[in-house]
Amino acid sequence: MNQKRSTAIGFNHSPTSETRTMSQDTRPDGLAAVLFDMDGTLVDTERLWWDAVEQVAARIGRPLSPADAPDVLGRPSDHTAAHLCRALGPAAPHPDTIARELDSAFTALVADQVVPRPGVLSLLDDLVRAGTPTAIVTASPRRVVDLVCETLGAERFTTTIAVEDTARSKPAPDPYLAAAAALGVDPRACVAVEDTPVGVTAAEAAGCAVLVVPSVAVPAAAGRTILDSLEGTDVAFLASLLHPAERH
Repeated sequence: MNQKRSTAIGFNHSPTSETRTMSQDTRPDGLAAVLFDMDGTLVDTERLWWDAVEQVAARIGRPLSPADAPDVLGRPSDHTAAHLCRALGPAAPHPDTIARELDSAFTALVADQVVPRPGVLSLLDDLVRAGTPTAIVTASPRRVVDLVCETLGAERFTTTIAVEDTARSKPAPDPYLAAAAALGVDPRACVAVEDTPVGVTAAEAAGCAVLVVPSVAVPAAAGRTILDSLEGTDVAFLASLLHPAERH
């Protein structure tokens, strides 16, 4: 699992000429790219997002409970804001106002407390050495993505897709399809790494093989591989997820 090839890939919001022409047919392992969710997958920010929502919800008189998780975890701020406002009825602030407050609170927490998840940096470095394109695919805003890239090292990512970059966010497949298009690869030759049911739904709808490192419960299903963490994973393991029948 430790055989590596040596190629460096630089960070860019748009693909380079090299990645535009790359296809799964040119790679011996068949792995065209690895597409990472960000919050809860690359960095320990799912907890920070919940904390930000909890702060804003308490201020407007709508405390959170575990029942709110499907409308908070893995969701963009406009979805969560609309969810909070529906519960308050006519007295609720405008959802756009709440969405801006959520983004501001989350950005402040990320700037102060972002931490890489176990195994993330070693896996990213293995992918860079192998010349495998990588993308961040997230429902978070661009300014949060840029903060995370500064923490993890922008050179570790070929491209990033933030919530502003597609008309529909997860669980729609649009963000993953946009990442594959930006890299010039077939999403069916990509592995997506996710942590929530919302993200898994998006990645599977786009046609990606999915590795799940759950931050909340994600049920087992055909085509999903579920691990406790990314520690010990490498390029060879990710490539094997494209051909599960060949795995030993």
